[in-house]
Amino acid sequence: MRTDTADQHWNQMWEGIEAGSKWLTPEEDVKRWAASLEPGAKILDLGAGVGRHALALKAAGFDVTALDAAPDGLGQIDKAGVGVTTVLGRMDALPFEPQSFDHVLSWNVIYHGSEAVLLDTISEIRRVLKPGGHFMGTMLSKRRLPHDAVAYGNQREISRNAFVHDGASGDKIHPHYYCNAAELAALFSGFELLWLEDRPHERPGSWHWHMIAEKLA
Repeated sequence: MRTDTADQHWNQMWEGIEAGSKWLTPEEDVKRWAASLEPGAKILDLGAGVGRHALALKAAGFDVTALDAAPDGLGQIDKAGVGVTTVLGRMDALPFEPQSFDHVLSWNVIYHGSEAVLLDTISEIRRVLKPGGHFMGTMLSKRRLPHDAVAYGNQREISRNAFVHDGASGDKIHPHYYCNAAELAALFSGFELLWLEDRPHERPGSWHWHMIAEKLA
């Protein structure tokens, strides 16, 4: 049985996305990272949603491919008509040749599933990245677990470090993976961590790891 099922929730979200939604605004961390990259680099936005980062990266002059398992999000990107390549696919089975991309971005995506799915996804990221290329993304911090237990209740571990909240609404009924810094470093074998920071997002306790990692040769 698959555990990376959160796209079912997000596809419904993207179908009804409204103007002014936070999901349409690119993150400052991503914009700073993009400003450090070589012009025209080929970037995969893995789990692109409605394209808040893919469209901004394209506007900045990069060659952008947006992959997602939720077709309604990709449809919103296609509507923009700016030349972002959209691909319907799953994060643990990327439909690309080895070393196809200079960099991979995945914001608030790859922790949706069990450790097995996450490891397969990181392996795929490693495979499609060129040596020296960056992975820029986020992971859920274990520091967040007690806060989510209070916020969503009935926290159930379905496999190592992967939890669901049975009484929650939204995507928290789907598995989410949480890790500490040592576990994160072990997961990203074959990468050199260039930047790692643990901080809350929109509400107190919503801890996420923010990271940039370089693929080793």
